Amino acid sequence: MSTDADPVAPTAEFLEGKGHTMPEDGQLAAYVAPVGDGTDGPVVMLNLNKYRARAAYADGRDTGGRSGREVYLDYGIVAQQGLTAVGAKILWATEATAPLIGCEHDAYDEVLAIWYPNRASFVELTSFPGYQDALVHREAALAWSSLIPCVGSADGTLQTPFDV
Repeated sequence: MSTDADPVAPTAEFLEGKGHTMPEDGQLAAYVAPVGDGTDGPVVMLNLNKYRARAAYADGRDTGGRSGREVYLDYGIVAQQGLTAVGAKILWATEATAPLIGCEHDAYDEVLAIWYPNRASFVELTSFPGYQDALVHREAALAWSSLIPCVGSADGTLQTPFDV
């Protein structure tokens, strides 16, 4: 994967659908398995985003020189509306700094924790009007990302095992 300081053109990995910005079929199937087997429950999706210095659309459209972060907001507006519609909410979001442990591919620009009442609601988000069309902005914005499902609380709050 290209980690150039200023990735402008889509990378080969991106064009092949391997830019680590969307789940692969097997990953998605494993994620939704609890929906089908009746063990679905609350989930917090930990989103780790690394933005392109300048956005780059796969179809070559002009970005007007906007940064990946700026273009991601075009996706974010639709995503936020969709989150509300499916009963989800952003619990926490912040900018990230250089990793203390790790290397360049562990570096992210932003971390978000998004609570969903269940895995099915995450899947439902993908059917929200305009969501699929907005994904082109997400793809143009991200150099790479990680989306990590975590066990969520029933009441949609962040919890720690150290709360006594």
